Amino acid sequence: MKSCSRLVDLGRRQFLRGGGAAAVATVAAGAVGAPAKAAAPLARVAYPANRLANVKDLKVNEPLDITYPDDSSPGVLIKLGSAAEGGVGPDGDIVAFSTLCPHKGYPLSYVGNDKTLDCPGHYSRFDCEKGGFQVWGHATQNLPQFQLRVDERGDIYAEGVDELIYGRLSNVLTA
Repeated sequence: MKSCSRLVDLGRRQFLRGGGAAAVATVAAGAVGAPAKAAAPLARVAYPANRLANVKDLKVNEPLDITYPDDSSPGVLIKLGSAAEGGVGPDGDIVAFSTLCPHKGYPLSYVGNDKTLDCPGHYSRFDCEKGGFQVWGHATQNLPQFQLRVDERGDIYAEGVDELIYGRLSNVLTA
């Protein structure tokens, strides 16, 4: 039993000694190496402003199918009936989201009882009142929410996306 404990202790000492040596070598290499380049600043992809609908077209808790930023990116526009994170319009309750699950791209469906978008593939659920916050499932990011604007006539425009849309390489570019 004692010999086993000694091996564990020896292993810990060896690990710490090796980790310390690696840290010293890394710092020394950085001190004599070329100066590090500053990372290029990131800029959001400039998605086009697209008219999605008019406030008069929406009924409370009835989703309207849309596409944004292009025809290959399905989404949904919803008037929730109560103010929501990222909501626009007279009541701050109009939101829009991608309907591609960020985990594997399954099509999401709206559940009006709890105001979530749900994935049939691996059961991820996203809260529409909380900006697409993931409340359950395998996804590793929140649901992409479309940035909306309502003009004086009540027309609703999407002008950007706050998360990575499934299947896209990036929503950001280096400047």
